[in-house]
Amino acid sequence: MSDRPALTARQQARLAAYTDTGYNFDPDQLADYTAATGWRVDDYETELPAEAPGPPEARGSWAAAREVLRRYSFPPPGLISGIFLPDQPLAQRVMVLRAQFLGFSFWFGVRIGGVTDETRPLPGGGQEQVWGYNYRTLEGHFERGQIEFLVHKDLTTGRVWCHIHAVSQTGRIRNPFYWLGFKLFGRRLQVRFSRQSLKRLKAQVEQMLHENWQAPATAGPAVKPISAHEEAQEQVEKNQ
Repeated sequence: MSDRPALTARQQARLAAYTDTGYNFDPDQLADYTAATGWRVDDYETELPAEAPGPPEARGSWAAAREVLRRYSFPPPGLISGIFLPDQPLAQRVMVLRAQFLGFSFWFGVRIGGVTDETRPLPGGGQEQVWGYNYRTLEGHFERGQIEFLVHKDLTTGRVWCHIHAVSQTGRIRNPFYWLGFKLFGRRLQVRFSRQSLKRLKAQVEQMLHENWQAPATAGPAVKPISAHEEAQEQVEKNQ
């Protein structure tokens, strides 16, 4: 049972405003978003502690990574932190992300576009267990696109790893100061976010394995209902 206070009708309406906000790109065209068509396509990966061959262990590396991803505790809090309803089903989650950029805080909306939970064939033979999700940018975001976080386990060898796949393009930025700043520094922040996120995820997985499955609480960004942060409420109200 959650110890968080129930949302009021007005607060629920504010959250619903982002729930109904449209994407600022067309997810159905993802296959066409390539470097040749002006999009950035990025892939990052990190190794996690291996397990014994076979299905993921109940309290092993793969399951720990799944928990860290679900909690969204892995992004570097100096760059990105998320506000969302922790009790909401992951597949229905809408988040307000607070981005730190040029000494300012910016609030952006994203929505989970899909959850992966499946067994896949590996190119060289064998199978892997894969879990994760993607989120997609909503109207008002400085970027357009999708980022996906997946944890894999090779069921034959026991190898476990986490992969980030991102497809992005600079969105519409009306403020010329922010547009120039994002043009100059946005790419650097993108790379830093992905690399530091994987580094933090690995550290949190190792922490869970060595500390009796204690999920990261204070190490990651504060996670709380969107209604608990005044600035986030104001950002949501703009979309009503």
